[in-house]
Amino acid sequence: MNILQYRAVVAAALSEDLSFGDRTTDSIFRDEQAIAEIVTRETGVVAGLTVAAETFAQVDSRVLFTPQHNDGDSIKPGDCLARIEGPIAAILKGERTALNFLQRMSGIATMTQSAVQQLTGTLAKVTDTRKTTPGLRILEKYAVRVGGGENHRFHLGDMVLIKDNHIRGAGSIKEAVSRVREHAGFTVKIEVEAASLADVKEALSSNVEIIMLDNMTNEEMSEAVKMVAGQALVEASGGITLTRLREVAETGVDIISLGYLTHGYRALDLSLNIV
Repeated sequence: MNILQYRAVVAAALSEDLSFGDRTTDSIFRDEQAIAEIVTRETGVVAGLTVAAETFAQVDSRVLFTPQHNDGDSIKPGDCLARIEGPIAAILKGERTALNFLQRMSGIATMTQSAVQQLTGTLAKVTDTRKTTPGLRILEKYAVRVGGGENHRFHLGDMVLIKDNHIRGAGSIKEAVSRVREHAGFTVKIEVEAASLADVKEALSSNVEIIMLDNMTNEEMSEAVKMVAGQALVEASGGITLTRLREVAETGVDIISLGYLTHGYRALDLSLNIV
């Protein structure tokens, strides 16, 4: 992840917290120096160390942030994730914002890894969706990759995804695909959402590249995979919990998209301690 992708995100977060200064810290400290450590209280996968480093750098360039782990590392209670040295005032001013990024990104990476591990031995891949926190998509999708998952489209211009409301508005899958082919250009992949096996058949006849099976039963998905027979990638989506993930993968789908990777995770329990 390039720093240009998240520098503005960090600046916005710090502005939210520091626009009116830090009444407590500024009243107690002047130029005192300190050393601090970011420590985990639980097991998981760390993500967001470079973002945390950028947070402290923006507060005060004199702060030295030294990671003790790399993004993607497995961590356990008591592990030190990073060592921080510099003005104590700067460390305290950046503490909450840095932890907010680290805890949430690590929570996403940890949940993603749990999902990916469910698919060991199958050909299916786990991917995220656009159900991300507004303004934080680049960070959340990066955390999914750190956890071993893959990214679906980043924005509406990434690819064509014809969903149920597009189909209703156009009148049919065939008509929606036809309109896309007239305007989107030959380089763009087309994905169509299918709510039934009849929809799968219509999507196949339209020669789309990806077919999304929306809220289908395992039996319906198995039948859809047989119908497609390798003519397109098959994506499963909707109502797929972690406990059902393995069953869905075993239907033969290529992709399983999980919105809760970026909206249903639990932040990892981390703390910053002055030492």
